[in-house]
Amino acid sequence: MKAKGKVTIPTDESFVEGTKRIAALWGADAVRDCDGTVLPANVAELAEKVYNTYFIVRGDNAWADKHPEEAHRTFLMSERVVAEGDTLEIDPMQRYFAQQIAPDAGELARWEVIDRTTGELHARWQWVAEKGVVRIEGAVPMHEYTVSFMAKILWHPVQIYNYLTNNWTCEKQKAYDPAFPATAEYVKRHMQEWCDAHPETNVVRFTTFLYQFTLIFNEKGKEKYVDWFGYGLSTSPALLDAFEKEYGYALRAEDFVDGGCYANPFRLPGKRFRDWMDFVQRKVSSVVGELVDIVHKNGKEAMMFLGDDWIGAEPYGKYFKDMHLDAVVGSVGGGVTVRMLSEIPHVKYTEGRFLPYFFPDTFFDGNEDNAVAELNRNWVTARRALLRKPLDRMGFGGYLSLAAKFPKFVDRVAEICDEFRAITAAAGKARPYCGLTVAILNEWGTIRSWMSHMVAHELWYQQVYSYQGVLEALSGLAVNVKFISFDDVRTHGFDEDIDVVINVGDAYTAYSGGKNWADEKLVSAVRGWVREGHGFIGIGEPTAYAQGGRYFALADVLGVDKEVGFTLSTDKYNLDKHAHFITEDVRGEIDYGEGMKNIYALDGAEVLDIVFSDRFKRRYSVGEVKLAANECGAGRGVYIAGIPYSPQNARLLLRSMFWAAHREDEMKKAFSSNPLTECTYYPETGKYALINNSTDKQTTTFYDIAGKGAKIALAPGETRWIEG
Repeated sequence: MKAKGKVTIPTDESFVEGTKRIAALWGADAVRDCDGTVLPANVAELAEKVYNTYFIVRGDNAWADKHPEEAHRTFLMSERVVAEGDTLEIDPMQRYFAQQIAPDAGELARWEVIDRTTGELHARWQWVAEKGVVRIEGAVPMHEYTVSFMAKILWHPVQIYNYLTNNWTCEKQKAYDPAFPATAEYVKRHMQEWCDAHPETNVVRFTTFLYQFTLIFNEKGKEKYVDWFGYGLSTSPALLDAFEKEYGYALRAEDFVDGGCYANPFRLPGKRFRDWMDFVQRKVSSVVGELVDIVHKNGKEAMMFLGDDWIGAEPYGKYFKDMHLDAVVGSVGGGVTVRMLSEIPHVKYTEGRFLPYFFPDTFFDGNEDNAVAELNRNWVTARRALLRKPLDRMGFGGYLSLAAKFPKFVDRVAEICDEFRAITAAAGKARPYCGLTVAILNEWGTIRSWMSHMVAHELWYQQVYSYQGVLEALSGLAVNVKFISFDDVRTHGFDEDIDVVINVGDAYTAYSGGKNWADEKLVSAVRGWVREGHGFIGIGEPTAYAQGGRYFALADVLGVDKEVGFTLSTDKYNLDKHAHFITEDVRGEIDYGEGMKNIYALDGAEVLDIVFSDRFKRRYSVGEVKLAANECGAGRGVYIAGIPYSPQNARLLLRSMFWAAHREDEMKKAFSSNPLTECTYYPETGKYALINNSTDKQTTTFYDIAGKGAKIALAPGETRWIEG
């Protein structure tokens, strides 16, 4: 009999019979609607559970039109303009999408003109409404000026994306803000009315809550600025006033505009922005908690979509539990997002929406093979993480009628659904074996668990894929992963179970640490902990903060430093490449992604990989170290120039961690020798899962928990369950 359950599929009123057929094939027990679709009248006949999308702050344009003063707001920065005389005019809307935003001239007191050449506020300006410009007087010629202005949101950003992607012609949705009193009462009243009108709904799928992540479009309707963590669209005048009353100081436009960086998570957050985050989280959790209580009183479950208007609903934040949610669903981009979802606390179950999305940008004539290939890539990267910490459910989004036109795709999804159910059955309640405990050290710590080095969710960016690969590798490795902040170390040091600390990122970012490494107490604490016998791995520009003649504050731990032009007169002779435990599984060249230039090894460090230019033949002060190992007191340090995800790089990182922890002899327990394969062991059940992450047949030596080896052949993409 066909296995069933744990799968959610989209449906709509025009594809009822097709939904029944695919639900049976995939074993789906739940159906859902999507943005832009309507559930069938007989939807309860299609599945055991019915999810219905619910928007708190958009979807009722009649209400928005009745209360335009309660629209969402944001602070934005104009283009930079150079003054050629003592007066100039700046159009704040230049290169912004006029259908999305409009300057809010009713809030001119919150606007700011800044001389970006000096960083000073400029007081002599006025808004010229008839021309739609800010006229600046008393400018300094050849200085650069910007206008930081408050704008009203005219069109919800996510609907803009869906609207333009799918060529919609429906009404453009406006947004309204529950920070204002009328809307605050309205959203509670509407929640009850909606529950009354939807008796067939079992799960209210909030998409999402109150404030959209920062998503701004340019004059061509293309994305201009996107920050999946951005609080920029939460800047309601009502909230700003309430904040000032509670905290005793007012926030400025520049606190959000931040010179055009918009206080994104790569920036080190100051106290003012941290206060705002905490304030917004408390307000969001309070409002959402009331709405969820209404949902529960009506006998329905409340599910959060981790996306869209999720700002202030931090799933690893201290107020998340106050929303009383039953479930969280999110998009699965790979192993990182699986772990980000599956480890969320205070909910009964988690669900992943797998890729590809059933939209016409993928599901068009002649593209079936590409759709299947994308599905397989998504599944293989996600599966590694599912075996470590599985989601409770899986699903898809979009238009099921489009996917139904691709029979090979439909059949492949059926296979994946069965494999997903097998994984959750075996691993759902069992804790996997972990050979080490590893901590990612950055500014954000726990609140950004599995979220570092993301810009637009898990999309590829040239500047971060070399670092994002660290988390992707960790998501499926047999190690316990923690996320700790610099303040955690300052406050109570390191937990006793931590074997290795990883610091990864570009210099001066929140992830590498920036000015934190100017704190001698922090530097001494980390250095002392390593020298006691622990491991430290630095990737990219770890501990970077130029002072005292060093670029890396913990160069002595890492065994390397970066030449920035100030110590060229000191010759460097440590150039010889050594064989090492860390590189035993390397075949061919190591992929460091974008890598890092001008890294040199200190005396005593072991160079494991170095690149030379063919322009120089001398034997000193040449070469760029890409990989190094270093003894530091009783501890060990490892430097890596970058780690984009690949099976070989995941193995390289695993070996680096075991070596740094002085645990080399313990690595081959519940282990698979071939880097293209991996092993997960569940001590409670005695089961092993061997997976082949490649599209070719692989042979490997499988080691059980006692270290006993056996040769095994795995078919392409296979998952093999072995009883211990």
